[in-house]
Parts: sequence; structure tokens; C-alpha cells
Amino acid sequence: MATTRQKILITGASAGLGEGMAREFAAMGRDLALCARRTDRLEQLATELRAAHPGITVAIRALDVNDHAAVFRVFGELRDELGGIDRVIANAGLGKGQPLGTGSFEANRQTAETNVIGLLAQCEAALEIFHAQDAGHLVVISSVSAVRGMRGNITTYAATKAAAASLAEGIRMQHLRSPIAVTTIMPGYIESEMTAQAAKTPLMTDARAGARALVKAIEREPAKAYVPGWPWTVLAQVMRFAPLGVVRRLS
Repeated sequence: MATTRQKILITGASAGLGEGMAREFAAMGRDLALCARRTDRLEQLATELRAAHPGITVAIRALDVNDHAAVFRVFGELRDELGGIDRVIANAGLGKGQPLGTGSFEANRQTAETNVIGLLAQCEAALEIFHAQDAGHLVVISSVSAVRGMRGNITTYAATKAAAASLAEGIRMQHLRSPIAVTTIMPGYIESEMTAQAAKTPLMTDARAGARALVKAIEREPAKAYVPGWPWTVLAQVMRFAPLGVVRRLS
């Protein structure tokens, strides 16, 4: 890593991976800008982090990433409050969905709009700040499910995460040899509110270990990282090239 990203904005920070990453970065002495829809949980988290790490700044804002104008406004407010933003972790998203053709279009639509259009707004707002600063690190949270189409309840979710990975790669290509870095993070099964609804799996990583692995990967600022690296770096390649029947058993 070439530089320390001191001022970090995390969306979807009130629970799950976002909350876990916020705790890890706070322990490293980073200043945080935390956004989520559930402000009561954000306030509890901010109070906890300020008490545990009195030297850091923790700014919070309510944000629904489907309110696209609010994304730009809130990112700008947090930049002004912290005196700049060094890294944006676009983590907010939905995991709900149903198999296509079962009359559940609305749930799938909400997931698609949040995870694709909402992400697009976050990326645009982050890049607006980074271009003005001539520096920054954009982190897009995709998923290992992005490497292949998935069945059942996660068909739409997996498609949106493939779109997220493609979007991040396009942005990275645009900013090659520039002061703006772009990282795609592909989490495997990490314990969270989202994965709590899934069937139990021996490949599930507990929340604390998962958050540490995410932060460690983000700090390296790679183009792309599967997290945790083992076993997901290997399994992702199996999923990418294996016949559909094999992938079905893994999903």
C-alpha cells in the first residue's frame, strides 16, 4: 500500500460487513464517515467507536442509496465534515430475492435497483470527490457469486454482483496510471444478517474474522480480491469453469 487512507466512508455501515469493517478501521485509528438507512444503529455504533477510540472522528448520516440525489449530497457533507475522503467503500446493498417466474418480481426489482443503480450513484459521487482531490480509493463490494449465474433465491443477487464487478473494472480501466485506485472485493460466505437466512455451510467465516480479512484485503488495494482468500480464490475458479451441475451443488 502506497499511502494511508485516513478518512474512510462506508455505506451500509449499520450492520453486517459494513459494521464489521467500521470496527476494524476504527481500531486502526482511521476517521470514519458511516452511512445507512437505520440511524438508530448507526448512532449506537458511533457512540461505541468514539468511546473505544477517542482519537478518531466518526461522522454519521442517514442514507438510502436509492435516493440518488441524497447520495451526492450526503457524500459531499461527509467530505466537508471530515475535511476530505480518502476511501469510499460502496458496501450498501440488498440480498433478498426469489426464483424468477414465481411472482416475486418486486423483491427482485428492489435488489436489482439497489445493487446496480444505487451502486452507480455511489461510484459517481465518490469519483466526483476523488477527481476534485486528484486522489482516492474506491472499493466496490461485489461477491463470489458474481463469477457465475446462480439459482433460486440468489439469481438476481448474483447478477447484480456480476454487474458490480464489471462496473468496478470499467472504472479501474478508466483510471489506470492515475492517482485514483479501484478495488473489487468478492466476499465468500461471511456471517452477517444477509447470510443468516442461508442454509448452514461449513465454508461460513465468522463475522469478526471476515471483517478482519476484508480490511486486510482493502488495505493492500489490489485490483480484485476474494475474501477470505482461502478457500474462495480457488473455489471461484472452480465455479467459473465447472459444468453447471457442479456449480449447482456449490450454490
